[in-house]
Amino acid sequence: MTDSQDTQDAPQDTAATPAGNPVAPSAAGTRTAADVVTPEVVARLTRGVVGDGKTANHTPFTGEKLADLPESTPEDVATAFERARTAQAAWARTPVKQRAAVLLRFHDLVLRRQAEVLDLIQLETGKARLHAHEEVQAVAVAARHYGRKAPSYLRPKGHTGVVPTLTKVTELRQPRGVVGQIAPWNYPFELSVGDALPAFVAGNAVVMKPDTETALTALWAREQLIEAGLPPEVWQVVIGDGPVVGPEIVKHADYVSFTGSTRTGREVARGAADRLVGCSLELGGKNAMLVLHDADVEKAASGAVRGCFSSAGQLCISIERLYVHESIADDFVQRFAARTKAMRLGNSLAYGADMGSLVGERQLETVTRHVEEAVAKGARLVAGGSPRPDIGPFFYEPTILDGVQAPMAVCAEETFGPVVSLYRFSDEDEAIARANATPYGLNSSVWTKDGRRGRAVAARLRTGTVNVNESYAAGYGSAQAPMGGMGDSGLGRRHGSEGILKYTEAQTVAHQRIMPLAPSFGMTDEKYAAFMSTSLRVMKALRLR
Repeated sequence: MTDSQDTQDAPQDTAATPAGNPVAPSAAGTRTAADVVTPEVVARLTRGVVGDGKTANHTPFTGEKLADLPESTPEDVATAFERARTAQAAWARTPVKQRAAVLLRFHDLVLRRQAEVLDLIQLETGKARLHAHEEVQAVAVAARHYGRKAPSYLRPKGHTGVVPTLTKVTELRQPRGVVGQIAPWNYPFELSVGDALPAFVAGNAVVMKPDTETALTALWAREQLIEAGLPPEVWQVVIGDGPVVGPEIVKHADYVSFTGSTRTGREVARGAADRLVGCSLELGGKNAMLVLHDADVEKAASGAVRGCFSSAGQLCISIERLYVHESIADDFVQRFAARTKAMRLGNSLAYGADMGSLVGERQLETVTRHVEEAVAKGARLVAGGSPRPDIGPFFYEPTILDGVQAPMAVCAEETFGPVVSLYRFSDEDEAIARANATPYGLNSSVWTKDGRRGRAVAARLRTGTVNVNESYAAGYGSAQAPMGGMGDSGLGRRHGSEGILKYTEAQTVAHQRIMPLAPSFGMTDEKYAAFMSTSLRVMKALRLR
C-alpha cells in the first residue's frame, strides 16, 4: 500500500466550510453512482452468484441504494460447495506454472482497468480515491508475488530420511480442497481476491461470502480473474447476512479464511475446531505509534496523518493510540493538528480528497459515542470531533483526543474510525509497556532517526507487524514477509510462504530402500537394536539433523 498524499499540498481553491475540515471540490463531469452501477453492469457481475433471493447494497456517500443483488440461502451455500468441489479436482491437476500464469495475467488486467474498480470501491466503501488505490496496489503486489513465487513455494522438497541413503523423503504440498472465505467490507478488493489468490494458485477452489454492502467489488475481481484464465466454477460467490450465510461457509469448508471482528472470529474458530479444519483469522486491533525523542517531528506528523486517517480509520492496521515523547510532544501536536485540520473531505469519484466517509450508521454511532464520552469525562479535542452531514450522512471529521484515560471506551476499545488518542511519555520502556498493554497485537509503528534503535524497539513490541518510520504501508506491502496478528488480533498469516502454505496440507512421502527399519538379513531383535543404537550415535557424531 502507498502513503496518503500530504495535506500541506492542498490546492488553493479548496472550498472551506465556516468551521471544521475543508471540502475537496468536485471536478466538472465527475461520474456518479448511476453512471457506474448500471443495470447492465450489475447483471453482468452477479451472473455467478449462487442464489435466487433478493437483497441490496448502498453507497455511504449518500446512503441510497446502489444495486439489487441476489441473496443466497443455506441450501445455496451447499450447492456452491458442491460445484466448487467438482471443479477443484481438475484445477488441482493443472500444473502450478499454468495456475501461476493466471495470476500474472490478472495483475495486468487489474492495472489496465483500475478506473473501473476504483469507482466501485469508492461507491461501496465511501473511501477517498487514493485510499481505494491502495487496494489496487496491494492486489497487484500479491498477484505478482504469488504468480512468480508459487512454483517454488509448492515444489516438492527433499529431506534427510531416518537412515540417510536408505530412506528417501519428499515433502509434497497438496491443496486443502475448497476454501471458505468470509471477506469484510472495509477493503473489499484486497481482502477478497487478494486473500484468495494464494488459495487458487495452490490448487484450491474458493467459496466466498463478501460483505453484502461491498459485493460488487469482489464480483468485479472474479470477472477479471476468470478472463485471466481461472475456471469459473473454481470461484463461487454467495451473498447474504453474516449470521445466516457465515456459519454455512464454516460448515462446509475444508479450510476457513476470515477477516473481521474478534468477537465473530472466535465464533468462526469454534466452528472450524468442531470440524477439525484449519482457519486463519485477521481480527481487530488497537494499534500504537511511538514517536521517540529523536524522531523527525515533521515526518512523524505526516506519518501520523496517514496512519490514523487512511480510509477514515477503517483499516485493521491503522493507528488509534499515539505515544509521543514529552520533549517533542508540543511541537508534534501542533504540526499533527495543523495537518489534520487541513485534510480535505470529499465524496466524488476522483482524486483530490484526503479522506472519505465512514461506511455506515453503525460505524458513525461508535465513533460518535467514543468521542462524546471521552470529552464528557475530561478528554480534550485537539482537532475534529464533529460529524459532517453537509458532505454525506456518515462523514466524520478526523479527530485527535488528548487526555484520554481509562475507563473511557476510546482508551481500550477498537474505534475503527478517524479517531486517535494522544499520550505523552518520558521513558522509552514505559512507552513500550503501554503500547503492549492491550489484548490486541496487529500492527505498530516506531519513529526515530536511529534505524538500529527503531528496530530494537520494534522487536519488543507484541504485534505481528512493526513499521519503523512508516505507519503501516511498509509492513503490509512487503508481500514476501508474513503479515498477521498476535493475541486477540488473530491466528495465522497472509503473505509470504505462510500465506500460501496455509492453504495446503503437508504430505510426507518416505521411500525405504535396500532394507526395512526392522530386523533383517538374519538379525535377531537384540542385534538389530544394537545396530540402530550404533547408527544413531554415528549420525549424531556426523552432525546429521
